[in-house]
Amino acid sequence: MPAAAAAALRARLVAEVPWTVHRIRMFGRWVDSPRLSCWMGDPKARYRYSGALFEPEPWHPAIEALLPRLEAACGARFNSVLLNRYRDGGDSMGWHSDDEPELGTDPVIASLSLGAERRFLLRMRADHAVKMECRLADGDLLVMRGDCQRVAQHALPKMAGVKAERINLTFRWVMPAR
Repeated sequence: MPAAAAAALRARLVAEVPWTVHRIRMFGRWVDSPRLSCWMGDPKARYRYSGALFEPEPWHPAIEALLPRLEAACGARFNSVLLNRYRDGGDSMGWHSDDEPELGTDPVIASLSLGAERRFLLRMRADHAVKMECRLADGDLLVMRGDCQRVAQHALPKMAGVKAERINLTFRWVMPAR
């Protein structure tokens, strides 16, 4: 995404999205997640993550307008997006896989970065020594597909020197509950 478009979208989302601190279950106890988030999408795109059920907010008009181009670029359909707002380098996401049952066996996860450049880590589940790192900058799109969520984990670690914020939009298809 061009820099000007990414900056405009980021500013609009900061001002207009109903950001919250999600409570998640980690190591047997409920904790505040170390970032702000918002789950949005189609009405039936409910998502269960770390012991909590998230009901989607309606699509933000700017994200809904972006959706056809993103789906064409990825060759996949999406009915939901998790927005994560990392206020600075102290906000993070630990090692995990997006492998919840409602995502199916080979989910396509499209991750659009807006704002500060951050490190993105990927490691193999079978051997944590096998890993890679890339820097995701403003406007970058990262797509994970196939067996990625089954064989690997990913993380966004803390970065002490980062003072600017980053918004990450992770688009996915959630199988509607029956």
